[in-house]
Amino acid sequence: MTAFSPRTVTRGYGVYRPVLPVTSPRNPDRMVYTGDADGRCEIFTWDRSSGGGRQLTDRPHGTLLCAIDGDEAVWWFDEDRGGSGGWRTQDFDGGPDRPALLDVPCGRPAGLALTERGTVAVGIRGSEGFSVHLGRRGGRGTPVLRTTDSATLCDLAPDGGLLAVTGPAHSARAVTLLTPDGSTAAVLSGTRERTWALGFAPTPPPDPRGTSGHTLLLVMRERAGRYHLGVWSPGAGLELLPWCSFDTETTARWYPGPGSARVLLRQDRHGRSRLFTADLERGELTPVPTPEGSILAASPTADGDVHYIWTDAVTVPRAMSLSGAPLPGQSQWRVPRFGHRRDLWTPGPDGPVHTFVTTPADRPGPHPLVLLVHGGPADHDRDAYDPMVQTLVGSGLAVARVNYRGSTGYGPRWRSAYSEGVGHTQVADLVRVRADLLERGIGRPGAVGLCGTSWGGYLTLLAMGTRPGLWDVGVAVKPLADCATAFRHSTPALQALDTSLFGGTPDEVPGAYAHASPSSYAAAIRAPLLVVAARRDAKCPPEQIEAYLAVLRAGGVPHEVMWLDSGHDGYDGADHLAVIRRSLAFLGGGLPSGPDQAEPPPPPKRR
Repeated sequence: MTAFSPRTVTRGYGVYRPVLPVTSPRNPDRMVYTGDADGRCEIFTWDRSSGGGRQLTDRPHGTLLCAIDGDEAVWWFDEDRGGSGGWRTQDFDGGPDRPALLDVPCGRPAGLALTERGTVAVGIRGSEGFSVHLGRRGGRGTPVLRTTDSATLCDLAPDGGLLAVTGPAHSARAVTLLTPDGSTAAVLSGTRERTWALGFAPTPPPDPRGTSGHTLLLVMRERAGRYHLGVWSPGAGLELLPWCSFDTETTARWYPGPGSARVLLRQDRHGRSRLFTADLERGELTPVPTPEGSILAASPTADGDVHYIWTDAVTVPRAMSLSGAPLPGQSQWRVPRFGHRRDLWTPGPDGPVHTFVTTPADRPGPHPLVLLVHGGPADHDRDAYDPMVQTLVGSGLAVARVNYRGSTGYGPRWRSAYSEGVGHTQVADLVRVRADLLERGIGRPGAVGLCGTSWGGYLTLLAMGTRPGLWDVGVAVKPLADCATAFRHSTPALQALDTSLFGGTPDEVPGAYAHASPSSYAAAIRAPLLVVAARRDAKCPPEQIEAYLAVLRAGGVPHEVMWLDSGHDGYDGADHLAVIRRSLAFLGGGLPSGPDQAEPPPPPKRR
């Protein structure tokens, strides 16, 4: 069985987030992966036994999502520039491509699950809501579920008898188990303890409670400040495993193979990653040795190997395996060490704020300083390669990446800390870190900038409006700029996120949205500001950007605007590099001794 989970539904960042190769369930030497095709993300096949491969897709604006089924048919999502489309398939060795499942409406991808028996389930999110369709490749899809609620298809049981659908982790329907006729078999609530599903066992292993042959679903539940792994099965319900819990965010997936009772876990902790293997029969948790840094994705194989995407601050993300077996994208591509790295911890009301600081290697401080603000809000900065950091530091600037309250990787309490209000809590942390960096002589007063994408762009705008005397230049890329307008033009998933963050909709709690909205403070901005926006952005829609820009114009605030003809998550490297170049030039104009038309390092090439 192969299960696919779509991109995280947050206002996040990145065109060059690599995707782990997906292995054929029946032939582990055959893989599909997303790679670089002259600056675009496209789908490639690779046969490890022969060393041969080919580029499968070639679309003007790139392709990101792919899978491979038990018959070695490659699945890929054919979307337009706005992110809407449908799944198509093609034989691994070539030939025409065809619609994967007929009678499925066009929309945004919301989950794909493939079983070795040939049954497939497709989740799609369109103008009329979310739906799940069940069928066989090339045949007609039968609708199993239609709803206007925020939901995603998690997985399909190996025998095709149960589907797992996830809602918001804090909701009354955090996990819904459905039968193929659409009947509800069970519901796991997350109202008291956040809960989410991780996938069915590939074939029924022995139940750790002593019953053999049960369908098992991996579940993670937040309880008492920790993340607990558990298993759910029909009739027995959910049981958490007391020996398998973590203090920070952790995800898991089954090892493939008949009767497997082993699980691979990946923990994100303080900006770095760790892998573990859990043996459910023995109740044992074993660390998996990996280099220090960040693991962006990890996948176990039937022969016990583990494939993973690894990076650190000076190494471009690359595919690796524990066994040393070759994988596509495994080249040793490195970049020059432009600066010195350090971890900085700044005291705060809910605990110390962790910041990754990089300073120029050949120049003493204090330096012009840029706070590079991460997206999310449920995300974090990590010990990972970022071309923006390398370019800024190579141009003589110090860069600080702040894991403010609300970031993942520091435990449930840190993630839910919004004591000063949505956005304002995070801005307070940015202000504290700024002061710490100046006091330590790392940053230079009068030369401090902000730069962020998506939710990071939102915090950039909010900080510049609420603390206008602290910042000397700002760049906000595809930001959330007007909270109420964004809600009305956004997706159901993001509306659910906003409803949770603000405690209701804009009609129910208008004051909360106004208090958190950058547009409420835009007229106070005094530093130069660049706003980059996308005409087809469904996560941070253009209507709310226009509302924000109208406030800037009415207040006579100097600013520049760069519009892209793309969605929020573009796969075209040319757009990505154009934004980096424009951002660097703008920061250079606003910061004394800043970069002078600095050129970013080239993106990694397929080797």
